Amino acid sequence: MRESKTSRPPRAIDVAAAAGVSTATVSRAFNAPEKVLPEVRDKIFAVAAELGWLPNAAGAALASRRTWLAGVLIPTLDHDVFAAQVNALQARLSASGITVLIGCSNYDLDEAAEQVKVMLARGIEALAVVGELQRPELFEMISARGVPYVVMYSHSPQSAHPCVGFDNQAAFSKLTRYLLDLGHRNFAVIHQPSLDNDRVLARLSGIRAALASEGLALRPQHVFEGPATFEFGRESLRKCIDSAGPRPTAIICGNDTLAIGALIEARAMGMDVPGSLSITGFDDLPIAEFTSPPLTTMRVDNVAIGKAAADYLLTRLSQQAIVPREAFEAELIVRGSTGPTGE
Repeated sequence: MRESKTSRPPRAIDVAAAAGVSTATVSRAFNAPEKVLPEVRDKIFAVAAELGWLPNAAGAALASRRTWLAGVLIPTLDHDVFAAQVNALQARLSASGITVLIGCSNYDLDEAAEQVKVMLARGIEALAVVGELQRPELFEMISARGVPYVVMYSHSPQSAHPCVGFDNQAAFSKLTRYLLDLGHRNFAVIHQPSLDNDRVLARLSGIRAALASEGLALRPQHVFEGPATFEFGRESLRKCIDSAGPRPTAIICGNDTLAIGALIEARAMGMDVPGSLSITGFDDLPIAEFTSPPLTTMRVDNVAIGKAAADYLLTRLSQQAIVPREAFEAELIVRGSTGPTGE
């Protein structure tokens, strides 16, 4: 760190002088980074990190190297999966005296970047982010400040980021292979919005790859994308059954909520599940084993993912050697909603 001529904390004017820009440009780099040339912005971020300055009082804390704050960015507060991960992460970090700030993007990448910017301004020492499909400036801001971070809930061998999670593509390929082995050849998919969602895109890729290995493909009229609600699951099931072409005998749903909606509609239509139609979910929510019939789904240990993410960040903060972590496994839970094809 550069030595200050006085004992006072660094200020914006010091960053501007060291970076050779105006204080207004420093302000824009932090508050509207898209309006500053990347090379100028990167230089400002690097100088600010070196001086230990941030756009508010958190800069003084950064200069002392500890704020005892960490951040976690999740896409929604409405899902048990993310609640379990955050609870586990928070408990682990709290035991080490670190307070967790929670940001929610509501699946909006611009909002995600804004939430991270705010948390960095508060002086977070570490950050966990759900999903790696983010605006480039989000990871640029994190890296420019040297803040340790980890991507939760996904794990890809090709990822450029440290990950703690499972391989979404492999999980849905495994699920599709299970249905193929039961003899199913006509499939439908009901899934959450895929825009800016790397987890959903990976899951669709896994389904398509498994089908392609058998010379099969999804028919466009049998792919339904929409909100992760019971209502959309019901609506999609009815549209699927009424659609043109061979009727699907297996429906893969992006989560248990959609699958339970499809189950409810199948019963309302008098369909035999699993005699004439197999339905699968994902997440293994507590209600999944009490549906009629009980739902075949996949289980991921979200508590373990949250703890592992916290452990990774704590290891980085303590500057210990990082031991690469293998991906978590998604476990297939076979119940009564699936069976051999009746064809």
